[in-house]
Amino acid sequence: MTVLLRFAPSPTGALHLGGLRTALYNYLFAKKKGGKLILRIEDTDATRAVPGAVDGIRNALEWAGIEYDYGPGKNGPHEPYFQSERLDLYHSHANKLIESGRAYRCFCSPDKLAQTREKLARTGSNATYDKTCLNLTEEEVARRIKAGEKFVIRLNDSNLPARNTPADLVFGNLRDAHASLPTDPVLLKSDLFPTYHLASVVDDHEMGITHVLRGEEWLPSVPLHLDLYAALSFKPPHFAHVPLLLNPDGTKMSKRKGDVQVFDYKRRGWEPGAVLNWLALAGWGTQSHNHSGTETQPSSSKNAPDSTTVMSLPEMIDAFELTSITHRRTVLDPIKLEYLNKHHLLRSMASDGNLSKLAERIHPIVKTVFPSSQYTTVPYIKQTITAMQGRLTNLQDLPTLSPFFFVEPDLTTHEAVEMFQSVPQATHDAFLDSLTGHLSGEVPWDVQSLNDLLHDEIAKLGIKSRSAMTVVRRALTGMKTGPSVADVMHIIGKDRTLKRLEIARNS
Repeated sequence: MTVLLRFAPSPTGALHLGGLRTALYNYLFAKKKGGKLILRIEDTDATRAVPGAVDGIRNALEWAGIEYDYGPGKNGPHEPYFQSERLDLYHSHANKLIESGRAYRCFCSPDKLAQTREKLARTGSNATYDKTCLNLTEEEVARRIKAGEKFVIRLNDSNLPARNTPADLVFGNLRDAHASLPTDPVLLKSDLFPTYHLASVVDDHEMGITHVLRGEEWLPSVPLHLDLYAALSFKPPHFAHVPLLLNPDGTKMSKRKGDVQVFDYKRRGWEPGAVLNWLALAGWGTQSHNHSGTETQPSSSKNAPDSTTVMSLPEMIDAFELTSITHRRTVLDPIKLEYLNKHHLLRSMASDGNLSKLAERIHPIVKTVFPSSQYTTVPYIKQTITAMQGRLTNLQDLPTLSPFFFVEPDLTTHEAVEMFQSVPQATHDAFLDSLTGHLSGEVPWDVQSLNDLLHDEIAKLGIKSRSAMTVVRRALTGMKTGPSVADVMHIIGKDRTLKRLEIARNS
């Protein structure tokens, strides 16, 4: 049996981090099992649809590197991939449920339904509907339809076949909470669009979905979905529910609270691989559990990675196990993203091809920050990134952390003045004079030669290495921290180096 999963967002806004993690887990499981992933758009609620949302979701998945096999823009055997284009299918199955006595048409108005709920509540009943329309005759139903009365189709929960509650692949055995469902839930609305429950069950069956991997907020709907599978004589898929992500303050992550949209992270320059790494390991615990829900030692020969293990997408696929997902809701710690992003950058810098892509990506930002600089070509930026490796947490930090590569340093800042005042004037002048004299001659302009020359000058003058490096670092950068002085000299070149040393000597 081919494993087939689906990521099924609603086009109600931009893709957020929780949705991206759900898509990622579906992708990892499908690829681990040699299966396929479908992108299905659940757009049956037209009132909440946001124009351009589908393109936004697709672009966010593409940026992150999650490639679905079938879906919008990728033809496949399960078309169409928009639920709004599958209405005939839902109507057909709803009618079959009516014919079998598993469902019925309800003509009660919203006001009538509200009155019924209030009446039932006053009597202490847990029911939410009194099943008035269940007892309508076929003639009465036909008359009211002919008269143009609006109706919904309800599941008849008093005529459902027996069924089991299979264990969840993450939460294990669950209590059958059928009794907590509303009485005779609505399956087809008066606008002839299905509810999520009917559409989801029908589509998962018709598309041959083998595993439904989704957020834990859908756990209360499992009993209803299992009822529908049984009523339609469908075999249910395997269910796996993933605990929610939380904000650092412990509150539920929401589209309406804070920057949780995927494109917020793209805009701020985070590496897509690092974002996936961060999301994948949020709740990917070191303990596994069996279907009874009891935590055990890891079932795989490889323990689950901890929350700061640096992993590429192929490495995640290889290590991913549903049994290693914890039951706990997980705080999404931004400090861990910084750590992971820094190490993903280091990995990228190890490849010349990736390094060129990084330089091309940051090029427009560098040009914007330093519009008058002539030192903003992609090859030059590539050199600066290499020099700053290990110091960059985010690629967009480059202009802030190393402005001296692109423009002349400001020696009047508080930081530069402090550096100047930390070294005796005589030492400052003597070192700059001697260093300038040697650099003005014929010297090899490579990092090792420059580094050797600096140390020879320090030894010859008999001054402290720390003082000497402070002097030259101030002259070249005006900043206390940065790449090695020899790296800076090599990148900015001989003429710019000598000019800066001269300005510092006379300032």
